[in-house]
Order: sequence, then structure tokens, then C-alpha cells
Amino acid sequence: MADVVPAARQPGPRRRACWQAALTLAGLVGAVWLVRRHWPVLHTGAVRLALADHGWLLLAATAAAGTWFCAALAQQGAVTRRLPPGRLLAAQFAATAANHMLPAGLGAGAVNLRFLMRCGLTPARSATALAVKATAGVVVRAALIAVLTAACPGLLRLPRLSGAAVAAGVAVVLLLPGVVLWPRCRRALAAVLADIRAVHVCRGRAPALWGGSLAFVALHSLVLIAVTRAVALPLAPERVTLLYLAASSAAALLPTPGGLGSLDAALALALTVAGAPGAAAASVVLGYRLLTVWLPLLPGLLVLGVLVRRKAL
Repeated sequence: MADVVPAARQPGPRRRACWQAALTLAGLVGAVWLVRRHWPVLHTGAVRLALADHGWLLLAATAAAGTWFCAALAQQGAVTRRLPPGRLLAAQFAATAANHMLPAGLGAGAVNLRFLMRCGLTPARSATALAVKATAGVVVRAALIAVLTAACPGLLRLPRLSGAAVAAGVAVVLLLPGVVLWPRCRRALAAVLADIRAVHVCRGRAPALWGGSLAFVALHSLVLIAVTRAVALPLAPERVTLLYLAASSAAALLPTPGGLGSLDAALALALTVAGAPGAAAASVVLGYRLLTVWLPLLPGLLVLGVLVRRKAL
């Protein structure tokens, strides 16, 4: 009987390994399918970008790579425990690729959640750490939008709404959290606030959280700014940054994988409204997406597969 029990348990790890390999393969197949589906667009963008200034494109590519370091810095700042730096950076790179396979940030959230749990955090603490990082990102974006809107008056044109529509919106914002969401989210919000206080007490964590969150947004804006300069689109850097923040915030309302489609349309529309010609706006969007999505996608999925195989996720 002692020999039978281990033999009965033996297929468990093999079955899990098969499922992990199947999921990795499915991710790779999905990436290839996405590339083939959008190949005409990618080819047109590559032709346009081949004629652009390569120095600005190199700066844009460097900034895009720096976003992974910023994401790792912000994630480290969201927890009081020290995380392994190499695996943390690899997890952020893999999370970026996974985020383009699932909608509304689910891919990145799942990867980071598994990584934090592998590092010894409980599921509740891991989820709270992700919420702390997300909260810092939202606060940083809102502050930047407020500052840049004041610096670039008239760039963002809000639609005209009637008094009844404004009153209804205010009522929903004020009453819905208090009546429906507050009882359900009170504990989660209390946990997030407690962890934010703990992070600020721990020396060095708060600068990492807020500095990483700010640098992440700044580098994404720098990618877009550098691509606009590469295609000789004369837009001021602060205007491009504000357009990126507004477009990415609007695209977040439509949960598509990695913002594919929604962010592209929002960016193209924002650049066009700001005065960019349609062809130049399309070239900028293609260059930005090529550097932030398509080029890192397959290497990121390979890193994700390696991390899963080594049980780092």
C-alpha cells in the first residue's frame, strides 16, 4: 500500500505541467494570430517608420524598455517586504505581454498576483499590494492631467452637458458608492489604506511607489513624444503628454486586451483633434504600439513561459 499511494499521486505534477505548457503554447499561438491579423497595418507602419528619424526612434525604444524597470520599482514600493529584483523585473516584462492577451489589465494582474504569492505574501496581501500600486498610478495620472490641463488651456474640449445631466452624474457618483458599493468595498478600501500607511512608514518604499508610478507614465509619454519627433510632427511635449494621458484614460473604459483598438482610436483621435494630419497621427500611433506592444510581445510570452516552468509564478 505504501508503494501505491505515491504512484497515485504522481500524475498530479505532470498534469499541472501539461496544463502550464498548454497555456504557454496557447499564448504563443494567440500572439502569432494577432500579428498575422494585423500584419497589413504593421507593414504599413513599418514602411512609414523606416523613413523616420532613427535617433528619435532609438530614444523611444529606450524609453519603452525603461517602463518595465519603473513598473518593477512601483511594485516593490507597494509592499514592505523586499522582492527578488531579477524575478521582479522579469515578472513585469511577462505581465506586459500577458496584459495584451486578456482584457482590462487581467493578464498583468494575474501575473503579478502569482508572483507576489510565490514570494511569500498571502493572497489577500498580494491583492492589496496590486491595489496600492494601481491607486498610486491613478493618483499620479489625475494629478498630471490637472497640471497639464492648466498649462495647456483649450486642448481638452469637454462636451457640453445640460444641468440635468450634470446633476444626475453627481448623484450617481455620490449615492452609488454609499448605497451599493460602500458596504462591499469598505473592507478592501480599509486594507488598501492600511497598506499605504505601512508603505509610507517603511523607509524607501514610498519614494519607490510614487517615483516608479510617475516615471512609468513619464516614460510612456516620452515614447509618444519621441515618435512624434521622429515623423516630424510639430507638437509640444506637454501637449503630447496631456493627449496621451487623456486618450489612455478614456481607453481604459473599454476593456480590450492591452487597449488594442480602443487606445489606438483614442490616440489617433486626440492627435487629430490637436491639429495633426491624419497620416501623421496614424504613423505616430503605429510607432507607439510597435514599440510598446508588438516588438516586446513574443519575448514577453517566452519569459512568461520560463517563469511558469521554473515555478516563479
